[in-house]
Amino acid sequence: MSKPIVVSIPHRLGKEEALRRLKPGLTGAAASFPVLKVDEEIWSGDRLTFRVRALGQAAAGTVDVADDHVKLEVTLPWLLQKFAEAAQTAIRARGKLLLEKK
Repeated sequence: MSKPIVVSIPHRLGKEEALRRLKPGLTGAAASFPVLKVDEEIWSGDRLTFRVRALGQAAAGTVDVADDHVKLEVTLPWLLQKFAEAAQTAIRARGKLLLEKK
């Protein structure tokens, strides 16, 4: 099994505001990246469990929202592992955009 990608993004929004901003985020991200398809998106309290598909490969993970940070953990199939660093950078950038104070 592949080693998961873990991205922690700090924020100063509080848990409720971070959740409000993130809940539409995965679907929005998929709309921005035509190769990404959301297969499953289930929120349970402050945790999102998801499955996505890119380039015919499935990936699964979780997003945990805390008062001061968001932690995303996703396991990529071996075929997508070579894109792990780029994915981590893109996830961090997208997350920061969603969690910036406005």
